[in-house]
Amino acid sequence: MTSLSQDPKAPDFVQNPYAFYDRLRSAGPLAYWQELDLPVIASYDGVSMGLKDRRFGREAPEGFKPVVKDHLRPFYDVDDHSMLELEGDRHRRLRSLVLRAFTSRRIKELTPEITAISNDLIDGFPSGDFDLLKQFATPLPIRIISRLLGVPEDMSDQLLAWSNAMVALYTPMCSRETEDAAALAATEFSDFMRSYIDQRRSLPADDLITHLIAAEQDGEKLSTQELITTCILLLNAGHEATVHALGLGVKTLLEHQTPKEMLGNDAIDGTVEELLRFDPPLHLFQRWVNDDTTFLGQDFKKGDKIGLLLGAANRDDDAWDDPHVFDPTRKVKQNTAFGGGIHFCVGAPLARLEMRIALQVLFERCPDLRLAQPPRFANTWHFHGLETLMVRT
Repeated sequence: MTSLSQDPKAPDFVQNPYAFYDRLRSAGPLAYWQELDLPVIASYDGVSMGLKDRRFGREAPEGFKPVVKDHLRPFYDVDDHSMLELEGDRHRRLRSLVLRAFTSRRIKELTPEITAISNDLIDGFPSGDFDLLKQFATPLPIRIISRLLGVPEDMSDQLLAWSNAMVALYTPMCSRETEDAAALAATEFSDFMRSYIDQRRSLPADDLITHLIAAEQDGEKLSTQELITTCILLLNAGHEATVHALGLGVKTLLEHQTPKEMLGNDAIDGTVEELLRFDPPLHLFQRWVNDDTTFLGQDFKKGDKIGLLLGAANRDDDAWDDPHVFDPTRKVKQNTAFGGGIHFCVGAPLARLEMRIALQVLFERCPDLRLAQPPRFANTWHFHGLETLMVRT
């Protein structure tokens, strides 16, 4: 296995990780990324197989679970109950119960609300240059997921602060300051959700929290801790990636002067898929090796880890013609932006719907929208997103 070096915080890499991904693919089916101390896969076929292969999982095998630092215990008290981090029967049970409440019907019913919120946010655009992330891409998803769950929308700023602090811990090579902030946010977020869940037990409503409380399979319901963790996961995942996807989507459409007809009803779904392929919001998904095995010609031991580079897979020239070209007319094909296998993102239908509606409304209401400054990516390569998106209308 070829060993390659790349600082994931280097400015040139943060602004364009795809050149390094090409080097990784050229090195073979697997390459060792020195700074991450991790064998990684950058090809479309390899990542797709790694996502679905049951020899790998999100949960550490018996005897290999990392020792949690004391100051991070509050964070992992939440994370240890997340269906994203579980396998086997616990994962199947949690995911099944969530899907009973998080139905396609409930998601489709949000269409008029997504449209209304999009229009409301556009009505509030300031004159002159402004940051579209702050004015549109960030508030839209948090308001939608808040309404879906049934938590107060006036808590949006606090929910965002907690979420941002927690999600930052997943970035490789994060600092002690980031760890402390994540632990504090997990504690405060959990306390808030516990009180709100208790309230919904006595005063049920037509919202996702109430439906999660009521959801039952084989006589089992979600425990209070499972409810807390699931609500936090849905809030975090329900807006974090969508904020980045919307920002990146607008950036790409403007930079490529995409014809307006590619946002029409007959073309928008294909355009959204191409946006997600071309520059997805999540670039790294790690998995544990469950048993001694051989994969892509490389021997692994139980307890090893592999890294699946979702962003790299979407730019593999063995899978896509001219992969570094944004082409909204491209024939739709499954990309890896939402993962795959049993951990395929449960919120993918909602994210796609939000992008579909928000982009259509934005460019219809703001036909002269253009970039006011060259966009720059934030120094959080793992969660690939913009610092700001300065535009004018």
